Amino acid sequence: MSDTPAKAPSPFADIAPALAGYTDEVLFGDVWKRPGLSPRDRSLVTVATLIANYRTNELPFHLKFALQNGVTREELSEVITHLAFYAGWPPASTAVGIARKVFEEAGV
Repeated sequence: MSDTPAKAPSPFADIAPALAGYTDEVLFGDVWKRPGLSPRDRSLVTVATLIANYRTNELPFHLKFALQNGVTREELSEVITHLAFYAGWPPASTAVGIARKVFEEAGV
C-alpha cells in the first residue's frame, strides 16, 4: 500500500483531457512547485487575482486551497477588504459571499 493519497479525478478530463493534463502536470505540477514563492504566497496572489478579475468560478477552490496552504481566514478577509478599493466594490462584495460559504464548509 502506498502512503501517497489517491489523486482526485480532474473535473476537465471527460471533456478536455489535454486541459486536465496541463492543469495537473504543468499548473499544479510545475508552476505551483517553483521555488520562487511559497505555496502560501502563491495562494495569496492567486486569490487576489481571481477577486480582482471577478473570476468567481475558480474562487471557492482557491480559497479552500489557500486555507490548506496556511493562509488564515483573517488574512483572506483582509485581502477581500483591501481589493474593494483597488478592484472595486462588486468583486469584493461577491468574494465575501463566496468566502462565507467556504469558511463555513471548512469550519473556520
